[in-house]
Amino acid sequence: MALLSGKVLFEKANEHGFAVGAFNFSNMEFLKAILEVAQEEEAPVFIQTSESAIKYAGIKFLAGMVHSVRDDFKVPFALHLDHGRSVETVLLALRHGYTSVMIDMSDRGFEENVEITRKVVSLCAPLNVSVEAELGVLGSDELTGPEEAKKFVLRTGIDALAPAIGTAHGILKFKKEASIDIERLKEIKALTNMPLVLHGASGVYYEYVAEINRYGGDIREAKGLPDSMLRKAIEEGINKVNTDTDLRLAFIASLRRLMHEDRSQTDPRKLIKPAMDEVKEVIKRRLRLYGSSGKAHLFL
Repeated sequence: MALLSGKVLFEKANEHGFAVGAFNFSNMEFLKAILEVAQEEEAPVFIQTSESAIKYAGIKFLAGMVHSVRDDFKVPFALHLDHGRSVETVLLALRHGYTSVMIDMSDRGFEENVEITRKVVSLCAPLNVSVEAELGVLGSDELTGPEEAKKFVLRTGIDALAPAIGTAHGILKFKKEASIDIERLKEIKALTNMPLVLHGASGVYYEYVAEINRYGGDIREAKGLPDSMLRKAIEEGINKVNTDTDLRLAFIASLRRLMHEDRSQTDPRKLIKPAMDEVKEVIKRRLRLYGSSGKAHLFL
């Protein structure tokens, strides 16, 4: 088991009707937390790095950490490139042993998106590396058309599609009441019959935002996707859910509180460890919400 192609994770989630958690990391602490909770929960996961994480830590360092512990964890996981913005970045990920990539050309025209995505699929397919692509623009009025999604999937040969159905990245996902287009999601699922990915799905939990503000932060008008709405989206066909913001909020909220409570502390380990314990609680909460806890046996 351990490090697998993303194709396997997508296929099992689609077949059995649950979502695999996809968690971003850019350092040792977050990687360790994600894999430890996944093992405790017996849940498959995507561990993923964005281009900004690669720029921050270096891909050799990030991929090296994963490959150094790949045999220490017995749950199925994939190493995924999140929002790759160029073929060159995809090639870099392939050279460092990533088992899943996302090519995000959603800001390009339809034909250009198809052309570049097809090229990425041609590079990844012989290596058994899964390809996720995005159609439509998150956080805008440009939602994914179901018929267009079907055409895109057929012409590109991708393994998973991230449609725009109303969510957005960051801590302010909705200008008014939280809402996603469930009917659009259902139609896209029916027409494509393939694994679907939900980006911009963090809950932005109030307790962490409030704690950040209580201890000197300044986060206003934060609004995330309610758990109930996310659960409905999974029931209707979402098979991978990206989570980054919620982990950051839990970490920063805890760190601010801990530094306030123990102002003489100079050992970062004594601050980081309890902060990471809070991050692990969020990962556990999310895995159970996705319905992926206890699903590791499906990959035996």
